[in-house]
Amino acid sequence: MMHHHTLDTPAGPFTYVVSDAGAVRAAGFTTDVGSLLSLVHKDLREETRPAASPGPVGAAVLSYLDGDLTAIDGVVVEQHTTGPFMAHAWQVMREIKPGAPVTYTGFAELAGRPSAVRAAATACARNAVALFVPCHRVLGTDGTLRGYRWGLGVKTWLLAHERHDPS
Repeated sequence: MMHHHTLDTPAGPFTYVVSDAGAVRAAGFTTDVGSLLSLVHKDLREETRPAASPGPVGAAVLSYLDGDLTAIDGVVVEQHTTGPFMAHAWQVMREIKPGAPVTYTGFAELAGRPSAVRAAATACARNAVALFVPCHRVLGTDGTLRGYRWGLGVKTWLLAHERHDPS
């Protein structure tokens, strides 16, 4: 069984889907639980119900929004992929510090495959647990904002918040 909860945030509604063990399996800036469930790997997909309270994951998100930018770092996530690079890339992505975004090229280098810029971009695109695996911290190779599943306005807000300059 999985549970979901939605929080109101300055960047818009943020919904997360959590396993009974407390691992986030999907998260994003939406109220559409179905769209989040479609991001969960089929081997991890279970029936989901609304959570009675925000729980520890919600508390971490609220602390992050209140300015403790490392509050989400300890949240356990659970994504599944068929390739070892993707799992490694998601772990590396979690190590990108708030306020210090990197380019796709820089991310590929951090992941140990400097020539795999497209694979790095794919890791961002396939990330099912936005915010906790901070794909918003990866920018276009020229340093500009590129696509973000939840919209460039959300990405802009998150990056500004992490610079301690929310707009």
